[in-house]
Amino acid sequence: MSQAQRLKQAIEDEIVDGRLALGARLDEVQLAERFGVSRTPIREALIQLTMTGLVETKPRKGAIVSAPEPQHLLAMFETMAEMEASCGRLAARRLIPEDEAALRDALAACARAAEAGDTEAYYQENYVFHTVVYRACRNAFLGEQARQLSRRLAPFRRLQLRVRQRLSQSLAEHAAIVEAIASGDEVRAAESLRAHVVVQGDRFSDLVANMRSINAAA
Repeated sequence: MSQAQRLKQAIEDEIVDGRLALGARLDEVQLAERFGVSRTPIREALIQLTMTGLVETKPRKGAIVSAPEPQHLLAMFETMAEMEASCGRLAARRLIPEDEAALRDALAACARAAEAGDTEAYYQENYVFHTVVYRACRNAFLGEQARQLSRRLAPFRRLQLRVRQRLSQSLAEHAAIVEAIASGDEVRAAESLRAHVVVQGDRFSDLVANMRSINAAA
């Protein structure tokens, strides 16, 4: 992980945790002094955060903490769900023993994190799990596009995991995904991944409410 990526994650954590409030100005000089780095990696980190929608640049104000509009966020999740469904369908069709073993290892790692109730560890293992699905589809272009959008949605997927009972639900969904892919059931693999990623109804309301409560508490 590059210095800019580490800084991006540190600033992202502060936004998600509410330590940096909605509308707060992100001064490059102050951030560089606080993290003990030059302005260059700070600038790169802010550019990466702008891509996620957590930061925006405004005239005369510079970079400020932001958040995507709910409907835009929903559109991104819907797109992610369709991309992952495609990855799952192709993975079920093209699965090789090496990828099946990696999927089961990733599922076991998610289970350990969930049993420990460690949301951050689960978040990391969840990322690995989905990355394995992307690789298993054996379509490098689709996998890379899925990874890019997944990185944009990363902070919001992390917020989702804080919703009560979401860890256990997510783990059960992962198990169903592995079973569908391993059995070669393309339709079930696609539907399982689509349902796992898309946020609608109560789940989307919970995500938006979580975002608002964090900003209100900041």
